[in-house]
Amino acid sequence: MVPGGAVWSLRSGHLGQPQRFSWAVFTSPSPGLGYTSAAKITNEESEDDPSFKEERVDARLREKDVAEGNSGVPVTEEAEGDGQRDGEDADQQDQMPMSSNKPRKKKKKRKTKKTSAGETLEDNDLEDIDSLLEKIEDTNGLSQQMQSGIIADSRPLLYVEHRNLNPENELKRYFGARAVLGDQRPRQRQRQYVRSTWLTAPKNTWPRYSKTGIAMQLVETRRGVQYFTFEHHREYQQVQFKFLDAVESMDPNNIVLLLQMNPYHVDSLLQLSDVCRMQEDQEMARDLIERALYSLECAFHPVFSLTSGSCRLDYRRPENRAFYLALFKHLMFLEKRGCPRTALEFCKLILSLDPENDPLCVLLLIDFLSLRAREYGFLTRMFQEWESHRNLSQLPNFAFSVPLAYFFLSQQEERSELELSQAREIAARLIQLALIMFPSVLMPLLDHCSVQADARVTSHSFFGLNAQISQPPALNQLTSLYVGRTHSLWKDPAVMAWLETNVHEVLCKVDARDPLVEECEHKRKMRYQSAPRNIYRHVILSEMKEATAALPLEVTSQPVMGFDPLPPLDSIISYTRPERTNHPSNESTLSLFFRSLLPNFNLQGDIRHDGDEEAGAGQDLNQGVNRLMAAMRDMLANIQFQEPPRDDNPEGDADWD
Repeated sequence: MVPGGAVWSLRSGHLGQPQRFSWAVFTSPSPGLGYTSAAKITNEESEDDPSFKEERVDARLREKDVAEGNSGVPVTEEAEGDGQRDGEDADQQDQMPMSSNKPRKKKKKRKTKKTSAGETLEDNDLEDIDSLLEKIEDTNGLSQQMQSGIIADSRPLLYVEHRNLNPENELKRYFGARAVLGDQRPRQRQRQYVRSTWLTAPKNTWPRYSKTGIAMQLVETRRGVQYFTFEHHREYQQVQFKFLDAVESMDPNNIVLLLQMNPYHVDSLLQLSDVCRMQEDQEMARDLIERALYSLECAFHPVFSLTSGSCRLDYRRPENRAFYLALFKHLMFLEKRGCPRTALEFCKLILSLDPENDPLCVLLLIDFLSLRAREYGFLTRMFQEWESHRNLSQLPNFAFSVPLAYFFLSQQEERSELELSQAREIAARLIQLALIMFPSVLMPLLDHCSVQADARVTSHSFFGLNAQISQPPALNQLTSLYVGRTHSLWKDPAVMAWLETNVHEVLCKVDARDPLVEECEHKRKMRYQSAPRNIYRHVILSEMKEATAALPLEVTSQPVMGFDPLPPLDSIISYTRPERTNHPSNESTLSLFFRSLLPNFNLQGDIRHDGDEEAGAGQDLNQGVNRLMAAMRDMLANIQFQEPPRDDNPEGDADWD
């Protein structure tokens, strides 16, 4: 509540009366609700989880080293001393073979030790190779310093962590491993696929993988940055041509038949995924995207790295676009599944493939995922490092999301009072600047949040209807996209109270004719006249109805293919589709009938110029057939069907023979 009696109330309440916000109405279920049960589940499954066994063994080893006076130095056989300690160690080794101080003997014991299920401990070790590599990756080459309890991360901004690419790791933190995995682990031991991948895990229901004809090549290396490209071999090109024919047929069954013969053709998987999603089969749509990612990852170059942030893929090459689109669609499924942290990691991966051009414009999405995942530090760091050369504040999503991140940081009690005060000041300054620069965001945002502003705000022309009408079309697309995507993050009552305070501060500056207000108005008129092609591509892929309705006619009037929406105008074509006769797609049934009888018939009058005489003969034939078709249309239009005579007995009492 702002001094002066200004009231923002829910529309369901009485206007003009103070309305108390209810946390149950606005807040979404917090992941923390499952922590208690998750802790119980984790304790119950401690005997089954290999990673828990490793942590327990490490803890016992550290305790033993401390008790024996060893500061992390391995104990050699010569330093073990008398035979009494050897006897004690032998007894302990018999009881706990995994807690021995002799690594070589421990490995031999683990290879021969049998579990209750009849499986060797070596099998568990093989399953945990990925997790061990993740631990090594986290500690190798990374300089992390502890300062006042906060880890100062010196890694690159777009550094991708392998463990954060697995949605199961995020779900385990919320619900526990047993609730997520269930009885999947025994089945995974028996699976036929042995290839380990980072982007997705192969499933038993998938067809057996074989070479598809896709490969990745290293094009060049410049200034420590490696440029790669996917390549299609000749057999894959033939499948690609068949896929284009299937798309032109407008029959999804043709794509299904193609996938039965080529189960890992990427573009077919992407296109069929869109069909399944339109038919509300979300599970199958997601499964097809994961299969496409698996197919592409199996074709990676040996030195291609997902985590380094120094590998590039040129979107202008059609062979590379499938990887971008598969990552983006997988990201959207992860966000809907409730895994925003994993989705953020995939968003960083897409941006690292081409951070300068950003062909899918994931900059319009990365702020939302950061707020959903509560990675406020990443969002503020990105704004600080990129604002000088990318002008992120000129995008409405960054202009509003960054101050919101600072506001959430100011609510964290574990920080010092100085940090909280600085975060509050930065948040207030940035949100006021955002409201002055983009006043058209406020009223649609409040409308989506079902919040009614007070009379001073609604009656003021700065935030009124004129703010939405007078803005350029490109800016209207950006604001509609942001409001439609992130309005749920603003429903917090504390956020609304903070926003209300700053809105009134902005109105005071507007009434005082602050020069900043006129400067921002001039910027809005000069910029945002037309959006670049990557923003249109992002809007199409996001499928936000608020933003899709604002697309210009030149975009909506052309066909958009799900496997390649709005291809770049400067595409680099490595191979072309062979020429084929294109029949008109809008032919009627009669036209197709005559074409089956007369292959040279063309309703549109286009003549194949094989010679003057043949052209003249074809022209006469087409004219004659066209007259015949016109006569048949008139005949069919004038046909009147006589109704059968009605029986005098409507009750139908007559018996059937």
